[in-house]
Amino acid sequence: MKILMTADTVGGVWTYAMELIRGLHRHDAEVVLAIMGGRMNSEQRRDCERSRCASVFESDFKLEWMDDPWVDFCKSADWLLDIETRTRPDVIHVNGYFHAALPWSAPAVLVAHSCVLSWWQAVKGEPAPESVWAKYRQRVILGLRAADYVIAPSRAMLECIHQCYRVRPKESVIPNGRDPSLFSATNKEPLILSAGRLWDQAKNILSLDHVAKELPWPVYVAGDCAPPKGADGGFDALNVEALGQLSSAELASWMSRASIYCLPARYEPFGLSVLEAALSGCALVLGDIPSLRENWEGAALFVASDNKNELAEALKGLAGNAAFRSQLADRACTRAADLSPERMAQRYFEIYADLRRNRTTFNEQGREASACVS
Repeated sequence: MKILMTADTVGGVWTYAMELIRGLHRHDAEVVLAIMGGRMNSEQRRDCERSRCASVFESDFKLEWMDDPWVDFCKSADWLLDIETRTRPDVIHVNGYFHAALPWSAPAVLVAHSCVLSWWQAVKGEPAPESVWAKYRQRVILGLRAADYVIAPSRAMLECIHQCYRVRPKESVIPNGRDPSLFSATNKEPLILSAGRLWDQAKNILSLDHVAKELPWPVYVAGDCAPPKGADGGFDALNVEALGQLSSAELASWMSRASIYCLPARYEPFGLSVLEAALSGCALVLGDIPSLRENWEGAALFVASDNKNELAEALKGLAGNAAFRSQLADRACTRAADLSPERMAQRYFEIYADLRRNRTTFNEQGREASACVS
């Protein structure tokens, strides 16, 4: 089986894609990878080599959630359709929305990792302005309707799709997975760690920065402080120690040392960094949002995302209670074992195989969609 998969170099989708590609290789499925959002860095190039992609196509086209992406969307649409013609995949796997509505020859799977409208509602507390995001919303709806299957990493994310776009396609929840051999719990140190896109208000790292001066332990945060071109945001560390963008191995090393991992997120459709921290033996303090409850209920402390006093008290209490901290870390590690890359790849492969079996019917019906935005 051959899959044409889109991915980007900006956030967690990259890690997810590499993990899935490695898992699919065990099912004799080969992946043609089409990369957007910016050129790969040296670590990402090594990731591609280790994942054993059948072939890799690289571009710097803007992603659909970036500022004014429409010209780039048209160009990337033609680029992707040309790749399909050249590689003749059995299934298209789109890690986004817009490209699912292209006139593909093969059936298309759309994976909803996040979306602007649900992000805006969670972070800003109000609907995204129609004057700015109407075209985006229309294009997402087209993608959801055109896709032969829609997958999300959590039930909470699927509910966001239903609420924001009023579309209920053929769908499934497949949680993300991470290879536990990449993480370990060494001698834990009295430190608190957080990681992710620090510039993204959804991660709410500013709240952690605000309370860090009250805590008995130092707080370290890893990730980009400045947003990529075409995105808003930014982060200036005042009370935490900013580590910058770390390699996967460097971040795993920090997680192995950290006793507590804190992500007081306002919006997080899955949370790969939380899974990595759990596999590293960290006790978890998380924002009290549906997706994180879905995965970590009973295995983490939850705090209201905008209640800084509650966040400070939870971290101080956990830092001062070694027995409870160890118990919480053990629960998280046990839960993390269920979120395996093998299980993730198996479920994706089953959906791909089902779509390939039904491909004759698909080809007879065809798909009506426009490749470009006027």
